[in-house]
Amino acid sequence: MTRDSSASPLIIGGAASSPRAPLPTLPPLALYIHIPWCVRKCPYCDFNSHTASPVLPEQEYVDAMLADLDQDLHAVYGRELSSIFFGGGTPSLFSAEALGRLLEGVKQRIPFADDIEITLEANPGTFEQEKFVAYRKLGINRLSIGIQSFQQEKLKALGRIHNGDEAVRAAGMARQAGFDNFNLDLMHGLPDQSLDDALSDLRQAIELKPTHISWYQLTLEPNTVFWNQPPVLPEDDTLWDIQEAGQALLAEHGYAQYEVSAYAQPGRPARHNLNYWSFGDFIGIGAGAHGKLSHPDGRIVRTWKTRLPKDYLNPAKSFQAGEKALTNDEMPFEFLMNALRLTAGVESRLYPERTGLPLESLDEHRREAEQSGLLQVEPSRLAATERGQLFLNDLLQKFLS
Repeated sequence: MTRDSSASPLIIGGAASSPRAPLPTLPPLALYIHIPWCVRKCPYCDFNSHTASPVLPEQEYVDAMLADLDQDLHAVYGRELSSIFFGGGTPSLFSAEALGRLLEGVKQRIPFADDIEITLEANPGTFEQEKFVAYRKLGINRLSIGIQSFQQEKLKALGRIHNGDEAVRAAGMARQAGFDNFNLDLMHGLPDQSLDDALSDLRQAIELKPTHISWYQLTLEPNTVFWNQPPVLPEDDTLWDIQEAGQALLAEHGYAQYEVSAYAQPGRPARHNLNYWSFGDFIGIGAGAHGKLSHPDGRIVRTWKTRLPKDYLNPAKSFQAGEKALTNDEMPFEFLMNALRLTAGVESRLYPERTGLPLESLDEHRREAEQSGLLQVEPSRLAATERGQLFLNDLLQKFLS
């Protein structure tokens, strides 16, 4: 999985309760498809990914995902899909035949919007020209390529299976296969990385002319090899220099930052992820996938699926591992932890439209955040200041009881 795809949502208590109205309109609907296998597990990765066996259970897994989707259909009747995202793991390990059968099955169940965005995550070590031409013919129209670095010593430290030359070739092969819209996923703050190292990676990525770059700092996450055996990471001063210089370089080449770690050419932000960050709806199918669905009566329910592939494929076990209806108290934090990731924030009207709660229910916490210099004083928008973007956790804490 790359950072071009959504992390699992945090569910936590929040501000004072207010009456919730039925939703006047339902938000856009997306579909997240999780394929959990990788060639090998990277030492920094905390996503639900598992080392692949020599032969993947493609047919059985596609059958299971369609059956999983069938159980969610009652909640989305009459709606259409605006985007689909294949995340993982490494979805490009699956054949075009398997993904084609899955897409056809999804389309038979839920209509596709005419301009639907369909993104597939891929790693350079799994690129084959014919395979990606076939993906494009299926209607997959966007790729997210997990590069992380172009430098061999950094790739080795990260446990990646590709080298820098393969990363460069992958971008060329994507374009030759007909993908004129693709993301490169790149990390900074890597073990022993200097400012020059980080900018060299970024310049190489820009030279490949992707429409989108996800550029984010390596963090040490619990339940990973790096958490238990931490590598030597750059000092805070170096990390700050990398961040500032990298953002300036991206802006110089026409990549506008529109989210904490997302930069895009004009008109090319990731529509699927914009839906997450604007509190849109999404179905999640596949092992460990999360979903969030709004209902006309005002209920908003988050779901999560059985995590282990062997359990997900076991007919005796349920696809769904759990669900939670969001309370009024949880709604401010749930909405704002997504919306405030966007550098421009969102229009204030979106809060009552997507939550069913009056905008005035935010007033007390909103004033406190504005007085702290973390939230813009702008009645028509909910947006962090530059300082608020740097201290986003502190800003979000203002909306917790």
